Amino acid sequence: MSQTAVADAPVDGAPLPLPTLKQPRLPRWAPLGLAVVAAALGIGIGLVAGLDSRIQWGLIAAVLYLGLTAGIAGRVEGVRQAKDRLATSVIWVCFLLAVVPLASLLWETIVRGIKVLDGYFLTHSMSGVITMEPGGGIYHALIGTLEQVGLATLIAAPIGLLTAIYLVEYGTGRLAKAITFFVDVMTGIPSIVAGLFILSFWIIILDFGYSGFAGAMALSILMMPIVVRSTEEMLKLVPNELREASLALGVPKWKTILRVVLPTAVGGITTGIMLAVARIAGESAPILLLVFGSAEINNNPFEGAQSSLPYFIYEQWALGNEPSYDRAWAAALVLIAFVMILNLVARGIARWKAPKH
Repeated sequence: MSQTAVADAPVDGAPLPLPTLKQPRLPRWAPLGLAVVAAALGIGIGLVAGLDSRIQWGLIAAVLYLGLTAGIAGRVEGVRQAKDRLATSVIWVCFLLAVVPLASLLWETIVRGIKVLDGYFLTHSMSGVITMEPGGGIYHALIGTLEQVGLATLIAAPIGLLTAIYLVEYGTGRLAKAITFFVDVMTGIPSIVAGLFILSFWIIILDFGYSGFAGAMALSILMMPIVVRSTEEMLKLVPNELREASLALGVPKWKTILRVVLPTAVGGITTGIMLAVARIAGESAPILLLVFGSAEINNNPFEGAQSSLPYFIYEQWALGNEPSYDRAWAAALVLIAFVMILNLVARGIARWKAPKH
């Protein structure tokens, strides 16, 4: 036996320790601990430097957190793991930078809007109310928003749905390419341009008056490309095997679309329509041009001026006194709640209609 073999032989029958591939790792609480240390250092540096803005403190803390994470992870875990932790930390920092303004906006709206938000505010209009005094409500604006958004949905949803069906199921030539191009162009149209188009065509040329229906037509222009794009993507997700199986059984193509394709994609289509509704619910520019505003309740969207929540917010804020500011914040809170409910309904429909495995 050679000297090397003797050296490698176990002593007293004990096996030699196997080489391990396990690398040292930071404990699980390390990211949180580093975040606390970075926050403390950021606050300290901000106070010493005389920085009054807490946003500046937060940015300093974020930079320190990234530096501490990269440095400590590099020493303990190695360069490769340090890069991974640094990338993860950058993602978390960007996420917080995006969430903080949103949370701040939501908190500010709730704190300021809850002052006058009650049952009276939701069930009364501004008719006969002196704007410089407390009182009044948003019932007329709420009715206007529901009617205008509802009419816009009735106009845009069928047109968008049929357009998407044509593009996915039938469109292969120049017409389909032209429609796709114009849908892409319409996606980027500013809302004020849609309002100006309806103003010039419906009110100036055809000589119809200001009404909720005029605003609904402008909103439908903004809504249509969103419906087309979302429906188109949902229809493309339907497996071609389902279409082929239906056609192989002798079912006409139109009936295949109606009985097979649409029921399969109905969850995604409905979700897209709901998200499009949420998108147009807060539009103010077309409403300012076409609805013209009213302090009284107008349940007829086809005749006479009508209000809406975005218009009401603009109108009250422009008055420039404390009671009107409170009403504007309360209306903004109602509008945010309305949009949030629509998004939750869309998510609920998506889960309900999702394919079950």
